[in-house]
Amino acid sequence: MNAPLTTQQSARLAADSIPEGRLASPWAADFPILARPVRKRRLSYLDNGATTQKPRAVIQAMEAFYEQSNANIHRGVHWLSQHATDLYEQARERVGTLLNTPDSQDVIFTRGTTESINLVAQTWGQSLQPGDEILVTGMEHHSNIVPWQLLCERTGAVLRHARITDTGELDLDDFRAQLNPRTRLVGLAHVSNALGTVNPVADLVRLAHEAGALVLVDGAQAVAHAPVDVQALDCDFYAFSGHKLYGPTGIGALYVRGSILGSLPPWQGGGDMIRTVSFEGSTWASGPQRFEAGTPNIGGSIALGAAIDYVLSIGLDRIAAHEAALLDDATERMRELPGVRLIGTARHKAGILSFLVDGIHPHDLGTILDTEGVAIRAGHHCAMPLMSHFGIPGTARASFALYNDGRDIDALVAGVRKAQKLFGV
Repeated sequence: MNAPLTTQQSARLAADSIPEGRLASPWAADFPILARPVRKRRLSYLDNGATTQKPRAVIQAMEAFYEQSNANIHRGVHWLSQHATDLYEQARERVGTLLNTPDSQDVIFTRGTTESINLVAQTWGQSLQPGDEILVTGMEHHSNIVPWQLLCERTGAVLRHARITDTGELDLDDFRAQLNPRTRLVGLAHVSNALGTVNPVADLVRLAHEAGALVLVDGAQAVAHAPVDVQALDCDFYAFSGHKLYGPTGIGALYVRGSILGSLPPWQGGGDMIRTVSFEGSTWASGPQRFEAGTPNIGGSIALGAAIDYVLSIGLDRIAAHEAALLDDATERMRELPGVRLIGTARHKAGILSFLVDGIHPHDLGTILDTEGVAIRAGHHCAMPLMSHFGIPGTARASFALYNDGRDIDALVAGVRKAQKLFGV
C-alpha cells in the first residue's frame, strides 16, 4: 500500500475533475440506490465498512449473465457452458490484476473473507502440532480470531495476540516479542474494520518470515480504499470480500502463494474439485479448482470482476485521495463537537471514524441519525477484544466510500448535534 497522503495532498487530489461543492464525488451518480430517500431525507450512507452500495455497472453485469450467459462451468461441452467458463475465469484474472498476483491461478473464489480464513484454517491448519502457535493482533475482526481458536482446540496449538496502543496502533515491540520459533502463522488485518488503522503489513510480514512463520492478511477493509500488491507485501495468504468492494454479497477471494497452494489438502469434497473418483479412492484437481467444490457463485464472480473493473477505471489512488479528504474533514468536524470522543487515532488510517458521544449509547445515536437519513454502524463491529481493550461496549462508526461527499459529513454532524439536544447533553 502506498504511503498515506497528507491532508493537503488528499484535498488537492480529491478536488481534481469533480463537481463543484465541498468534497463532491463525481461517482455518486453511478449508484442507483443513493437516489432514493430514506425517512423522507437524502440518504447519507456511511456504513460502508459493513457493505458498500453497488454501481450500475455491477448490477448490469449480474443481470446480463443470467439473461445471456447462464450455464454451469468447467464440465459442459456446449457453447454456453464454455462461454460461462470463460467469463468466470476472466473474473479470476481480474482479481489477480487487482492484487497483482504472480499468477491468477493463485486465486481461489470463496464466499468472502470469513470463508477464506476458515479455508486456510481447515487445510493448512491440518499440519499444526500441539504447542505450535498462531499470532494475531488485538484489533482483529472475529473472523480472524474464531477460526484459529477452533483450530487450536482441534490440534493443541496455542493462539496468542499482540497488544495495541491506546491510539489504536499495533504495539510493534510486543509483536516482535510474541514471535518465536513456535510461531507457525501470523494473522493480521490490513486495515482495522473498527478503527481504520492501516497496519505496516510489509514490515510485519518481513518480521514474521524472519521468525519462520507464514502470514495471512485480512484485506476486507483494504481492497476498496487503496492499491494492494501481494508481491510487494510478500504475504502468503490474502483474503477479501466482494461486497465491500462494490460487488455482490456471497463472493470473495483468497490469494495463496503458489508454492503453498500446491501443498494444501482439499477442503470440501464434491464435483469439480476432483480428477478421478472410484470407490477405492479419489484424486484431486490442481490449482484453485481443488478448493471450489460444487457449482460456485458464477454470477457473483462475474459481477465481482465488473466491480474490480469499475474501481480500476477510476484509479485506487484517486479513490484513496478522495476518502482521505473525507476522513480528514469528518475528523476535524467531530473534534469540534463537545462531548465527542474519537476511538482510534492512529497516524495512518483509511476511511473509518469511530467515536462515542457522552451520555448517549451508540445504538441510540444510530437510531437518531437514521431519522435524519444517516446510516452508520453502532456496536462492537465484530471486534469485542478490541472494545475490551478500550473498556467500552462499542462505538458509533461512520465509514466512507468513493460516493460520499461533504453533505454526508454535514448530515452526520447535524445528526449528532440533534441527538445531544434530545438527550440534553
